[in-house]
Amino acid sequence: MGAPLLWLLAAVLLCARAASGTGNNIWTTVDVSGHRTLLTCKLKEAISGPIEGHRWLKGGKVLKEDKSDSLITEYEVVSDDKSGEYQCIFLPELAGRADVQVKGPPKIIINKKSEYGNEGDSIILMCRSSSYPSIEQWKWYKENEMESNVILVNDTEGRMTIISTPEKTELHINSADIKEDPGKYICNGTNSEGSGTAVITLKVRSRLAALWPFLGIVAEVLILVIIIFIYEKRRRTDDVGEDEDGGAAPLKSSSVLNEKSSGSIRQRNSN
Repeated sequence: MGAPLLWLLAAVLLCARAASGTGNNIWTTVDVSGHRTLLTCKLKEAISGPIEGHRWLKGGKVLKEDKSDSLITEYEVVSDDKSGEYQCIFLPELAGRADVQVKGPPKIIINKKSEYGNEGDSIILMCRSSSYPSIEQWKWYKENEMESNVILVNDTEGRMTIISTPEKTELHINSADIKEDPGKYICNGTNSEGSGTAVITLKVRSRLAALWPFLGIVAEVLILVIIIFIYEKRRRTDDVGEDEDGGAAPLKSSSVLNEKSSGSIRQRNSN
């Protein structure tokens, strides 16, 4: 194998390694100063050509992007949820990519502070976290104002089930009970840097709640029908009264004419 071919093969291997995302061609630093956290990636050398820009991501979401040709890119974390795994990418992506880990206690995220469900339905409460290190243990509690909070576990009857991964936890409530299940639920996540919690308020509605809009429409239609019926009945009564009054007048005129005719006849007879 000739020397030119060996050099070509070596160049291809270097480019492939840079594209693999190992970050061996990139220096990364995390500078924490008070409330300020600055992430830096520095490309040792541009192997695949000139740099066309940079991109920062966390959990697949683009945080920042530019078109600078610099071998250094920085990102200042301004979110309260600072801990997690970030990615810096030198564009085009063949130029280099590296992971930057920021350690910290977990920040628990919920979709909504309040969840609603109907009696008898299956309800799922979910908490998640993208913190670094990953969550090692999840726990669920139900708030009890009179006593200490009740820790929740998988129910032997299967009515309440907990499913957890390092990224999220789900509390499944099967056949929700309108008396027992409403209240505040607390999910707690713990990693090596600390723990975090979030509270979800669950409200369970009666089975008839779904029928209330339909019953309201039916009631409105019935009221409208009754109003129309009363109006039509009164209108017909008024029309009948007017017809009776109008029929009496001609009769009266006819009697007067008859009396006049009779008087004229009697007068002629007398003559």
